[in-house]
Amino acid sequence: MARPKAPKGFAQVRDDLGEHMTGDELVERMDADDAHVSNTAFSGLELSDVSANGTVFENVIFRSCQLDGVNLSNCTFTDVLFSGCRFTGCDMGRSWLNRCDFRSCSAPGLSFLKSRLTGVSIADSQFGYCDLSEATVEHLAASETNLSEANIYSARLRHVALDHCDLTRATVFRSSLAGMDLSTCEIAGLRVSADLRELRGATVRADQAAQLIGLLGINVKEDEWPY
Repeated sequence: MARPKAPKGFAQVRDDLGEHMTGDELVERMDADDAHVSNTAFSGLELSDVSANGTVFENVIFRSCQLDGVNLSNCTFTDVLFSGCRFTGCDMGRSWLNRCDFRSCSAPGLSFLKSRLTGVSIADSQFGYCDLSEATVEHLAASETNLSEANIYSARLRHVALDHCDLTRATVFRSSLAGMDLSTCEIAGLRVSADLRELRGATVRADQAAQLIGLLGINVKEDEWPY
């Protein structure tokens, strides 16, 4: 089977952007009021237990960076690329991600609580247990990404494309999946309302439909062919 194509991406930032700021300068900048970080890349940066204090990031690349317990809430990210980064215990809640890409990142449990995502791509990444509850999402493309156990409670979702993603046991209460094609995704144990209202208008495979019908307590009998 052919490998699915990764999403083109939304971030309008050059892959060869150079490093024009050190890690120490970044931390000092983030500590200031109305901080703005732009037109720079960071490679191999390690940040732990610091807060961005609502910093505006614009035209920035993070390459193979490790962020541990970093508070990125209430920040603005425009044309930002995260490539090969690892997030542990990080918070992007109440932030605005506008034209941002995550490539081959590990971000278990990353919080986007009440955030706004407009033009975000996620490819070949680990986002299990991430929190998108009460987020506003418009134009998101995810490919070959683990979203198992994700919390997508009461989120507003528009123009979301999922290709070969793992949604095992994801919670999507009060979030409409209408218009989404889930046929290449794993949706076992998907947590929805008792009447499956969140799935109305979504596209699934026949075998996936049988799994979902099972959530209603209905048993699907396979055809028995006479010999």
